Amino acid sequence: MALKCVYIGGCSKTPQLRVANFHPGNSGLSMSLRYDLQKCRKWECCCLGVLTQKAATPIEDDKKPTVTGAESSGSITGVQENESKGFLNLLPKPLSADDFSSSPGDGSKVQVAYQGQPGAYSEEAALKAFPNCEPVPFDDFEAAFRAVELWIVDKAIVPIENSVNGSIHRNYDLLLRHRLHIVGEVQLQVDHCLLGLPGVRKEELNYVISHPQALAQCEEMLDDLGVTKVGFPDTAGSAQKVSVEGRRDTGAIASSRAAQLYGLNILGERIQDNDENITRFLVLAREPIIPGTDRFFKTCIVFSLEEGPGLLFKALAVFSLRNISLAKIESRPLKQCPIRVVDDSNEGSFKYFDYLFYLDFEASMAEPRAQYALRHLQEYARFLRVLGCYPIHTTRGL
Repeated sequence: MALKCVYIGGCSKTPQLRVANFHPGNSGLSMSLRYDLQKCRKWECCCLGVLTQKAATPIEDDKKPTVTGAESSGSITGVQENESKGFLNLLPKPLSADDFSSSPGDGSKVQVAYQGQPGAYSEEAALKAFPNCEPVPFDDFEAAFRAVELWIVDKAIVPIENSVNGSIHRNYDLLLRHRLHIVGEVQLQVDHCLLGLPGVRKEELNYVISHPQALAQCEEMLDDLGVTKVGFPDTAGSAQKVSVEGRRDTGAIASSRAAQLYGLNILGERIQDNDENITRFLVLAREPIIPGTDRFFKTCIVFSLEEGPGLLFKALAVFSLRNISLAKIESRPLKQCPIRVVDDSNEGSFKYFDYLFYLDFEASMAEPRAQYALRHLQEYARFLRVLGCYPIHTTRGL
């Protein structure tokens, strides 16, 4: 199969290209053409191809990411605007994004990793995304990420933000550390229940254990009961602990499904302070899905900026200029080099944090306007990576 790549001008030296992840014999190919970033940092061209069925992704382990140039893990087509239409017509038609099947090609169930114990809200989210899947519990988020990379499971589902408590920063950091792709999102209504041993009334409780966020979300009810709040790593685990230890003076905050699994009574339902308690989860996989234009898509990127005044404004303006809506922006300190020192005055040096910016925008990478926006963004970015392009969860279906 012949592949046409269009040269983008703007560099005085001929860039050195490297071809990676080419698997002959599959239904398609995934090709990434990367420039010698030390010689021509602003230069990048990625060809949008058909996704290979079993393309192993290098495991990052605990290495910290290198952020010295522009990088793309998604499908970015860097072409000139006046040549893009002809180039895009040569590419295969994007595959359907209906990849939320619960059965892989060999007929077995999809295995989905999640953090927590059976009965956790993350397990509910996995079953909502893949109704016939086999949820696989792990002790922490890092283990769930690594399980996908090591082919132990097919996918992972992790919470990324909550309507009450905000972002889960740990998972933002893990998205950068690991080479997984966001292939979907799920919104889940979180309804907390107060659980206790059979025959126990809630007035008999002296202690209530649960995840600290769950305790905070039910603070008004717990204060009214006058109980002592005790933190625990996860909600379902707290229900299991109450069941195993058999203490009548101790209750747990968890889901109604956890009550069924661990033989506990529900002493109170929907006890959270805010009725609209929604958690958004991301579905992660080793391989990206091919974006389309048949529905609403969201693209998630992470980037850092060069030095200079107004660069964040300029970076965000590349989307406004193309009528692309921004869904979310999140900043995290750049851990590898968190402090930037500037000495441009007679009064000494200034020290301030360097940041990574995580950005969700509502456009598909199959749309030329999204490709142009990212090419424009590279003019200001020291580092750029596409974390995933996936269909927007348009209904909560609670």
